[in-house]
Amino acid sequence: MKPQSREASIAALVLGILGGAFGLLEGLGAVGAARLQGGSGLLQTIGIVVPVLSLVGAAIATINPLRAGILMLASAFGMLLLFGFNVFIPIVLSAAGGGFALFASDKKREIPEIWSVIFHALIIALVIRTFLFQPFNIPSGSMKETLLVGDYLFVSKYSYGYSRFSLPLANAVRYDVVLKGRIFGSEPARGDIVVFRLPKDDSVDYIKRVIGLPGDRIQMVDGVLHINGQPVKRERIEDFIDTEESGSTSRVKRWQETLPNGVTYTTLDLIDNGFYDNTPVYTVPAGQYFMMGDNRDNSTDSRVLSQVGYVPFENIIGRAQIIFFSVAEGTQAWEVWRWPWSVRWSRLFTIVR
Repeated sequence: MKPQSREASIAALVLGILGGAFGLLEGLGAVGAARLQGGSGLLQTIGIVVPVLSLVGAAIATINPLRAGILMLASAFGMLLLFGFNVFIPIVLSAAGGGFALFASDKKREIPEIWSVIFHALIIALVIRTFLFQPFNIPSGSMKETLLVGDYLFVSKYSYGYSRFSLPLANAVRYDVVLKGRIFGSEPARGDIVVFRLPKDDSVDYIKRVIGLPGDRIQMVDGVLHINGQPVKRERIEDFIDTEESGSTSRVKRWQETLPNGVTYTTLDLIDNGFYDNTPVYTVPAGQYFMMGDNRDNSTDSRVLSQVGYVPFENIIGRAQIIFFSVAEGTQAWEVWRWPWSVRWSRLFTIVR
């Protein structure tokens, strides 16, 4: 191996180790956060595996630089796809390590083609995640039975246009200097299920159903939703069988609600005369929306003004579209040996309504 190639291999080894180590710490942190919230963390668990590719690449950097470079760049690509630029430093380190490894390779004629493929793959991944679809998982039961703990879904970013929260590193970069409000905006419809940034802490994502539009008056009276002074039509249907993480089951009252625009969905009523079954009238300000969870007695939503309150249009990220994976509560998604009985096969690729 030539001196330049040896130096490049050593640089690749060091950068690959740093990128993989920092990426692994980010992945472990994401899994820990998901578990604290009650989610099984499929995407976060994969986020542990992806940085390991960089570590493996570093381990073989002086033996097989070409394969090492491909592994490190694949690791950078995977971290970008899964976490966006929230893990900017590990992405840069792994990508740089991959670049040095390819430079050290004896098969330099193949490098331009490899770089071209990886560059275009990174651009495509970034475009898809920023402008088209972004994956999310459900960490709590506030949207039961529509969405269950352990559901993984795609959210369409284009449904309502784009705001600064649509872009990478939204909490670190002052996009609001050049991008105010929304572009290509299309207002949510009553009944849509949306992901939004929490107004009280815009680093946190919530998912709820749009109940109130700007100017609406919303109130709960004896557990019945009222919109602009009129009770929403609802009828009692068969109880929901709720399965706890321990395996125990319980029956929960279930209702079918129909909003004024004809959107129909089900809600759960855990207890009679719950804390938010009777509320004052909420008048939704201009440019903002009133969100509620379908699990009415177990949802922190716009009824709780001190924690959620009204949601500005700018904070909405996108509309929930399709469940692409679902695993029983209490099961870790990486436990593939439990999939035959823990994966909710009937929920896979179902449309969110």
